Amino acid sequence: MDGMSKRIALGGAPELYQAMANLQAQVNKAGANAGLDPKLLELVKTRASQINGCAYCLDMHSRDALELGESPRRLFVLDGWRETDLFSEQEQAALALTEAMTKLSATQSVPDDVYEQAAKVFTEEQYQAVAWEIIAINSWNRMTITSHTPLPKRDA
Repeated sequence: MDGMSKRIALGGAPELYQAMANLQAQVNKAGANAGLDPKLLELVKTRASQINGCAYCLDMHSRDALELGESPRRLFVLDGWRETDLFSEQEQAALALTEAMTKLSATQSVPDDVYEQAAKVFTEEQYQAVAWEIIAINSWNRMTITSHTPLPKRDA
């Protein structure tokens, strides 16, 4: 794979990048206004990034989750969340919705049971914020993967 080959950086279109950043700021605001735990939203971002194979976003959002106090253990098993009792009912609903929305090209739908579970555990405002977070992170994943955005230099 030529994953490290130089590509045109989509972030090099400042007006469009700023529009994405503005969308993310509005999504963050919606999540906060809806009373969602920021750690739940980082799990959503991390899970979508796992599915899409976005190393840049995985690096960013796992680090952000840890800084918010997320446990390393939950991040380590996130891909197998259904096989554990480490995630709350709300987190499970958000993760199932994340998987369904991220895999739309394969499923062509969000299954009714996934939607119904999310609608049961979230208010309408919370559901909208989670869904928009999924839309946003999938867009960021596509931008960084397509651009071959390198990981930032870090000590660890």
